[in-house]
Amino acid sequence: MAEETVIKVNKLTKYFPISKGFLRSRVVAEVKAVDGVDLAVHQGETVGLVGESGCGKTTLGKCILQLYRPTSGEVMFEGKDLAQLSDRELRPLRQKLQIIFQDPYDSLNPRFTALDIVGEPLRIHNLMRGKQYADRVAELLDVVGLARYMAERYPHEFSGGQRQRLGVARALALQPKFIVCDEPLSALDVSIQAQIINLLDDLQQKFGVAYLFISHDLSVVRHISDRVGVMYLGKLMELSNRDELYKSPLHPYTQALLSAVPIPDPEVEAKRQVIVLKGEVPSPINPPPGCVFHPRCHRAFKDCPVVVPKLADAGGGREVACLLYKTSYP
Repeated sequence: MAEETVIKVNKLTKYFPISKGFLRSRVVAEVKAVDGVDLAVHQGETVGLVGESGCGKTTLGKCILQLYRPTSGEVMFEGKDLAQLSDRELRPLRQKLQIIFQDPYDSLNPRFTALDIVGEPLRIHNLMRGKQYADRVAELLDVVGLARYMAERYPHEFSGGQRQRLGVARALALQPKFIVCDEPLSALDVSIQAQIINLLDDLQQKFGVAYLFISHDLSVVRHISDRVGVMYLGKLMELSNRDELYKSPLHPYTQALLSAVPIPDPEVEAKRQVIVLKGEVPSPINPPPGCVFHPRCHRAFKDCPVVVPKLADAGGGREVACLLYKTSYP
């Protein structure tokens, strides 16, 4: 894995205001969707991001790409803080930052042909026209395993897996350095999921692109990721090498998540202890004080409701935000 850092996120936050009153002019609360996240993604690396629905995974990905403007924090790319750039200054950098959306049915314009969909980034950035444009789209269709004659088809003439391949081809059109994969497999059958995973892996080997792979499927993340980050209620709880995290998770929340993953061995499954979390996920409008996970944690102690743990080095390149580990004390 190359050491060049493609994306570096420092203390990133995104709060969505809740407004009331006449013309909704009065802000009464904020949804803390992303709350002080630090993360780096290196060239040719896949960082998986897991967590329960609503924990802020997709919001983090969109904040990195500036589809949502962060409330505070830095997103460093090629020596520039994307959060401080204007839309005009961002435009040339957007060629190198792309996204594959979750739903292959809603993310494609039904009035566009495959030629228009895949070639849209080339038109927007005024890079190609005419025969060169058509040849580039045909080349991209080849790369993702679609026949060139399909360029004149509309989205409704493709299967779900083929539609997602169009989304991948569109994301690759400008030869990006970094792609956010926002649950790209969730709407697909299992057999098609395997095809898309292999496709993404092949493209990474060929082009050296870095991925932030967002998913709630821990088995898929284990297969595709080099490192894995675990989010809960807007915060990054643990970040670790994939094999180490699945072998010996450090954070109690990660332990609970992995204990719920079925193991295809009846004897091992019978002996394994499943950690059942108590209660419900608290509201991101009013998260708990101290460690946000402490009301549901099976290993919480007296400091947890008071002290906010920091994501800190736990040795072996692993990071954890938990007061069970002394390095996490502020």
